[in-house]
Amino acid sequence: MSIRRIDIGPRMSQAVVHGKTVYLAGQVASDTSADVAGQTQQILGQIDRLLKEAGTDKTRILSANIWLADMASFAEMNKVWDSWVPQGNTPARATVESKLAAPAYKVEIACIAALPD
Repeated sequence: MSIRRIDIGPRMSQAVVHGKTVYLAGQVASDTSADVAGQTQQILGQIDRLLKEAGTDKTRILSANIWLADMASFAEMNKVWDSWVPQGNTPARATVESKLAAPAYKVEIACIAALPD
């Protein structure tokens, strides 16, 4: 079975397609001056772009892992997530508080999606 890598970097690829499954690396905001809602919007846009490049979309996300620098921002992140995630196609999801790779990051999201048949 072939493996296709998208946005290959020296340390990691932003997405890897294997079989009928797409694995996205943890996505963070490029504009870290944004608040949690703004960072979440940026990240979800990146997820949309990567899924499209892989040949799928957010209706086919199987699972999502979300890391927040501060769990007090859970509701703020969820407001953006809830307006983005397709109702009736919500993935399995976990959200935890964690120290992220840089202090300016407030949110990180990784997900796994299926390709269409």
